[in-house]
Amino acid sequence: MRKTARLCALAATGLLAVSSLTACANDAASTSTGSGKKADGKGEHVKIMVGGLDKVIYMPAMLTDRLGYFKDEGLNVQLLSEPAGVQAETALVSGQVQGAVGFYDHTLDLQVKGKAVESVVQFSRAPGEVEIVSNKASKDISSPKDFKGKKLGITGLGSSTDFLTKYLAVKNGVQASQFSPVAVGAGPTFVSALQKGAIDGGMTTDPTVATILDKKLGKVLVDMRTPEGSQEALGGPYPSSSLYMQTDWVNSHKPTVQKLANAFVKTLKWMSTHSADEIAAKMPADYSQGDKKLYAEAIKATLPMFTTDGVMPKNGPETVESVLKAFNPNIKNAKVDLSKTYTTEFVDKAAG
Repeated sequence: MRKTARLCALAATGLLAVSSLTACANDAASTSTGSGKKADGKGEHVKIMVGGLDKVIYMPAMLTDRLGYFKDEGLNVQLLSEPAGVQAETALVSGQVQGAVGFYDHTLDLQVKGKAVESVVQFSRAPGEVEIVSNKASKDISSPKDFKGKKLGITGLGSSTDFLTKYLAVKNGVQASQFSPVAVGAGPTFVSALQKGAIDGGMTTDPTVATILDKKLGKVLVDMRTPEGSQEALGGPYPSSSLYMQTDWVNSHKPTVQKLANAFVKTLKWMSTHSADEIAAKMPADYSQGDKKLYAEAIKATLPMFTTDGVMPKNGPETVESVLKAFNPNIKNAKVDLSKTYTTEFVDKAAG
């Protein structure tokens, strides 16, 4: 047991290959559900891997569990967690889980690799990401034009933070090969790397952003937590956090997918009519890391990114494709069928 825990810790920090995550996921799957309780076997069992359960951008996953909406739909949903969205993607395509909560952009990346995956509930219309720079580095970095030669933190190689950092660099005249991406995860590992100078800055989300600003360890360089911030930085709405699944599984399990969509859409509507304080009160106590006020502020800062109905925002897929084509040679030279990267079939029925 101790050995497994150590393997998981190493995987989370990027020191082990992604294959080691299989053991971590299986270990977690055998012991817990999203509520942290032993699975009781009641209801239809579905496993979902989340690219960081405590990240505000993926909040609808745990919140749906806490509100009891999965149970209301007759589902026994097991929420598992990995530190980066790319690891949630790995768990999905390897068949460890039936769904992943992560960034929509993975569906495009996977399509050009021959994997049919689609977003079935779109949680957001903006990345929810923030490019932070340390106080020391802020003297040399005033915009992404200054990324050359810098060490920039991301959650993991091949993650959406990796994608977006490369885009910001290329858009501002810096080639992806001219700076060093450093996989530092999120939360305490990101904060520590920034504090110790292991990175000059990096891309992260709340509540990590709120913690850094509260401790006065860094400054915001690019804020993409709102649709307006997404428009300014990326040129349009950028659908990010979503529930995505393998297309074959969706087509062969439509009643189950519909139940998941019903639960998530209900949560998104609930979020749109409740305050950040009310939302924070529903989340696990340890997510606030001892500062309930700061955690509520983190939620409030990120709330504008969320959709209210789970529907893909208009022109969102086109923005994502444009961003990826700017630096990803695999996608730049491939034809992506955007219509196969998402579906509104289930959220449309949920709304009806």
